Amino acid sequence: MLSLITFSPLVAAGLILLTRRLLQWRDEAARDQSTWAVGLLASLAVFGLAIFGLSQMAPAAPGFQLVEKTAWIGGVHYHLGVDSVAMLLILLTAFLTPICLFAAQSSIKSRVTEFVVAFLALETFVIGAFAALDIVLFYVFFEGGLIPMFVIIGVWGGANRIYAAYKFFLYTLAGSVLMLIALIAMVLLAGTSDIAALMAYDFPKDLQIWLWLAFFASFAVKTPMFPVHTWLPDAHVEAPTAGSVILAGILLKLGGYGFFRFSIPMFPDASEFFQPLVFALSVIAILYASLVAFRQTDVKKLIAYSSVAHMGFVTLGLFSGNVIGMQAAIFQMLSHGVISGALFLCVGVVYDRMHTREIAFYGGLATRMPIYAVALMLFTLGNVGLPGTSGFVGEILGLTAVFPVSPLAAAAAAFGVILSAMYGLHLYRAMMLGDLVNPKLAAIADLDAREIAVFAPLAFLTLLLGVAPGLVFDFTQQAAAAAAGELAAAFAR
Repeated sequence: MLSLITFSPLVAAGLILLTRRLLQWRDEAARDQSTWAVGLLASLAVFGLAIFGLSQMAPAAPGFQLVEKTAWIGGVHYHLGVDSVAMLLILLTAFLTPICLFAAQSSIKSRVTEFVVAFLALETFVIGAFAALDIVLFYVFFEGGLIPMFVIIGVWGGANRIYAAYKFFLYTLAGSVLMLIALIAMVLLAGTSDIAALMAYDFPKDLQIWLWLAFFASFAVKTPMFPVHTWLPDAHVEAPTAGSVILAGILLKLGGYGFFRFSIPMFPDASEFFQPLVFALSVIAILYASLVAFRQTDVKKLIAYSSVAHMGFVTLGLFSGNVIGMQAAIFQMLSHGVISGALFLCVGVVYDRMHTREIAFYGGLATRMPIYAVALMLFTLGNVGLPGTSGFVGEILGLTAVFPVSPLAAAAAAFGVILSAMYGLHLYRAMMLGDLVNPKLAAIADLDAREIAVFAPLAFLTLLLGVAPGLVFDFTQQAAAAAAGELAAAFAR
């Protein structure tokens, strides 16, 4: 099942390339339409398979499920398996990919075949990273995802796309080289690359410190944490809309997942030792990114900085050392994937029409685009953390979990929630309310049926998870309790 979910997008990408070579299309429009159709159908099929895989799991059962294992290279195995957290992140990936491909049809007009192939390859690498149960296999998938994302930013991005693509690639690769060194040391010491065995292995505390720092160098960049977050605004601003959606909605979660799967269970003593550092960097990220977001004039950069702030709540919850914090972090990753993806799609709608992302350009837009105004309001309020939306649940539970551990960190993070309301509502007022500030907006069209179809499932999930968070919490209880137990035991020693 997991192999089918993981490699179906790659098979579809190969089919697209093979068809292009064999058929020798004369009509480029027909070729591009066929490519979009195959890519969309393949991604929808993966989403269906992910839902079926989810239905086959027993949330209360300990350990990993849907396991596949076979010898690969030397002592390394092709070993796949998921717990509830990994499965939900796979489902989120499979959910956002067809939405991205469907939305991108209006903006991607050149090299369509290459774009769809890169997107499907990226889906395979991301799902593979979430499903891998061999640490070497995880590293292959984890690093492999850099290539298609580098291509997506560098080929279909904005004016400074080459700079942004290289910055994204080099930042991520630099941290991952340290992780590779630590990975090799772990395999040599433990005599296995099996993730479950490494989670059970008792690494010496002094060595845990160095291993934790090496993994932190990689996962902190991916999350992204302050001060290694500077690649993110550039990557978001230059990436095409679909690239920004998948970058914020999925790729950032690889960092949080890495902390959850590796740093905390494999190095619990080091995680306990570095908890104050993580709390400090998380709080700085929440406050600093929120203040910087408030001063942005580019709407895409504002949303990018808001992602830095919201991922700070994820790292706070993960290292709180209790089940509530772990649950909050997992929920926040899922919620942020939906809401941030929707906000970047909202930016894409107006950018495709007016070809500018300047906030001041769009004043009074609600008078011309009432449906769009409602959609943007919903996702903005979700990003702010309004009760009734999914954004509220992760943040309030995260603060609840952190307060007994560090009241100061909880208070500072709570102030960050106020700042998020400040920049979120400022953005909405500046773009939507009042009279039209630009005569060019007089002819702008509201959302069409295709765009409404893109936003509808995202809006549904934002509200559903806000009023029924138990759908996630009941499913992830066992996995969250196991991870939190490792850190709690370290605190008790």
